[in-house]
Amino acid sequence: MSKDTIVIREIKPEDNAQVEAVIRACFHEFKIPLEGTAYADNETPNMFEAYQKTNEVYYVICDSGTILGGGGIKPLKDFEANVCEIQKMYFSPTIRGKGYGKLMFEKCMQAAKKMGYKQCYLESASQLKAAIHIYESNGFKHLKGALGNTGHYSCGVWMIKEL
Repeated sequence: MSKDTIVIREIKPEDNAQVEAVIRACFHEFKIPLEGTAYADNETPNMFEAYQKTNEVYYVICDSGTILGGGGIKPLKDFEANVCEIQKMYFSPTIRGKGYGKLMFEKCMQAAKKMGYKQCYLESASQLKAAIHIYESNGFKHLKGALGNTGHYSCGVWMIKEL
């Protein structure tokens, strides 16, 4: 793995199985509940298909054909049209702590602004301390409860940011 071969790009249909594997592995690694989280979402095995509408996008981090992580933007379900959600941002242990999470986060924030969203919402698990630190240091504020209707009742961290 070298910086020269790592690319952040939009997801392709052939990425689905690898993206799903990265997402699911994080849940086991960090002992995050499997029910009421992205682990149980119907879209997790079909990430390409789940991000094909005009106001949504999913990016992957790829190194010579190997998917090492991803993150996406979608409208926040059952909420105001100008609020998006940053979703399913998970990374393989091999690239954590090297700045790629921050790059992915910035790419998602740029996409959200370009799509015209005014606020970005996210849900996370308290176990994901490094991710929460990135969100806090980029202006996300903690909320007392969930917004919209994500179905992620096991997530205990809710945050929002003005774009």
